[in-house]
Amino acid sequence: MTAQPAVRRRLAVTAALALVLAIGPGTAQTRITAPDNRYAVSEDVELGRQAAGEAAEQLPLLNDSRVDAWVEEIGRSLVAAIPPEFAHAEFAYTFEVINQAEINAFALPGGPMFLNRGMIEAATVEGQVAGVMAHEISHVALRHGTAQASRARSPLFQLGAIGGAVAEAILGGGTGTWINQGVQLSLGAAFFRFSREYESDADILGAQMMARAGYDPREMANMFKTIEEQGSGGSLLPFLNSHPNPGDRYEAINQEARSLRVQGNASTGDFPDIRARLAGMAPAYTAEQIANGEAKSGPVSAGPSSTTTARTTTSVDPPSSLYRRSSPLAFLRLDVPENWAEVSGGATGVTYAPEGGYATNGRELTGLTHGLQVGSAELDGELERATEQLVASFARSNPELRREGRYTRETIDGHRGLRATLSNVSEVTGRRERLSLATVRLDDRRLLYLIGVVPDSDASGYEAVFRRIRESVQISGR
Repeated sequence: MTAQPAVRRRLAVTAALALVLAIGPGTAQTRITAPDNRYAVSEDVELGRQAAGEAAEQLPLLNDSRVDAWVEEIGRSLVAAIPPEFAHAEFAYTFEVINQAEINAFALPGGPMFLNRGMIEAATVEGQVAGVMAHEISHVALRHGTAQASRARSPLFQLGAIGGAVAEAILGGGTGTWINQGVQLSLGAAFFRFSREYESDADILGAQMMARAGYDPREMANMFKTIEEQGSGGSLLPFLNSHPNPGDRYEAINQEARSLRVQGNASTGDFPDIRARLAGMAPAYTAEQIANGEAKSGPVSAGPSSTTTARTTTSVDPPSSLYRRSSPLAFLRLDVPENWAEVSGGATGVTYAPEGGYATNGRELTGLTHGLQVGSAELDGELERATEQLVASFARSNPELRREGRYTRETIDGHRGLRATLSNVSEVTGRRERLSLATVRLDDRRLLYLIGVVPDSDASGYEAVFRRIRESVQISGR
C-alpha cells in the first residue's frame, strides 16, 4: 500500500435481470461429507500459510494487476458459495497466478490458491477457469490435505522445515534437492496428490458451488475433458498427476449438473480481454525453466495498463504479543504491538510498522506492507457517505484498491463506527494485500480512520491484532 492510498471498484458485468437458468429437472443433489481429520483447523491455516510463502518465493508469479483482479473476482464469488458446513471462518482464501505454461492449479490448506497462466490460456470460456478454481476451493473446504495425512497416520512436516519443498513437490526434480526427503514426500502427498475419492468429492462439491455462484457446472466437465485430451498424447500433464481422474469424471459432473440450477449469471464478461492481454505478453515459463532457476516474478510487458512493479522485501517479524500505549494524535490513545515503531507522522496522521514492513526513498515513507495507518480527514455527511468519500479519495494513488463486501458496524470507544475489508496490489511487492479499514465520526466534519495493512498470505494472523488495536482506542475532546 502506498502512503496515500486509493480505491477503484471495477464493476462486474451482470445480467440486466437476475434469471435462474435451469440445467435439469432439479432432482436432489449429491450429499458430500468431509472426511475424518485428526488435525485442528488452525493447523490447516498455519501449514498453508507457510507453504504459500514458500510458493510465492520459489515460483514466478505473474503479478499483473488486471489478471490478478479478474481471478480474485471469480474466486470471491465461489468462496461465497461454499456451503455453511464447510465454510471455516479461520480460512483466508487468496488467489495468485503463476507465470507458467503448463496446465496446473493447486490450493493449500487454509485457503491460498495458485493458478497457472497455462490453465487460463487453455480455457475457452470464463466458466472453465471457474470450474478448476471451484474444484480447488472444494479441496480446501473439505480439508483434504490434512485429512490425507490423518488417514496415513503420518505426522505432518515440521513447521519451518519446508525449505524448497513446495517447488520440488510441484515441479519435480531440479529444485529444492537439498531438503529432507521425508519433508518433500509428506508435503507432496498431503497437499498436491489427492486420492480418487477426494477428487470425486471435489468435483461434485465444486459443481454445486459453481451453480450457486452463478456458473454453469458443465464447464468444469468441459475443462477437465480438455485437460485429459491434452495429456493423452504424451507425458502426463501436471494437473493430471496431482488430480487423478476418479473414473467417468466428465459424465459424473454432467450428471450432477442435471440436478442443479444455476443461480443467475456470475460471468464478469472480461474473459476475452484477459485472454488477449495474456497473448500480448512474453511466453510463460516452462516447468523446466522454473526448475533451472531461469524464471522470475514480476509483470510481463502487456501494454500501458500493467503498472505494478514487484520489488524484493526483507523478512518481517510477526506482531509482538506485548502492546504499548501510544498517542498518534493529540486526541487519540491506542495500543500497538511493542515491535511496531512510528515510521511517519504529522498533524493529521501516523503510520506504525515493524522493521522490514515499509519502504522509503531515503527521506520519507513511500509504501507499507505490514502495519497500521491512523489519521483524520475533514469529510461532511453521515458516516457511511463520509467513509465512501474517504475510500474514493484513496483511489488516486492505489488504483487496484477496492472494497470487498458491505460495511459492517463496529463500536469504537463506545461510538458507532464502520468496518470494511479492502483488497489492493502492493506498490512495494506487487502482490495482493488485505486492508482492514475502520472509521468513526469525531464530530460533524472530522472522520477518524484506522487502516491495518498486511499481505494476503499473512492476513489471518493479523486479524486479532487489528481487532485489539480497535478495541483499545480512546478518543478525548469529542
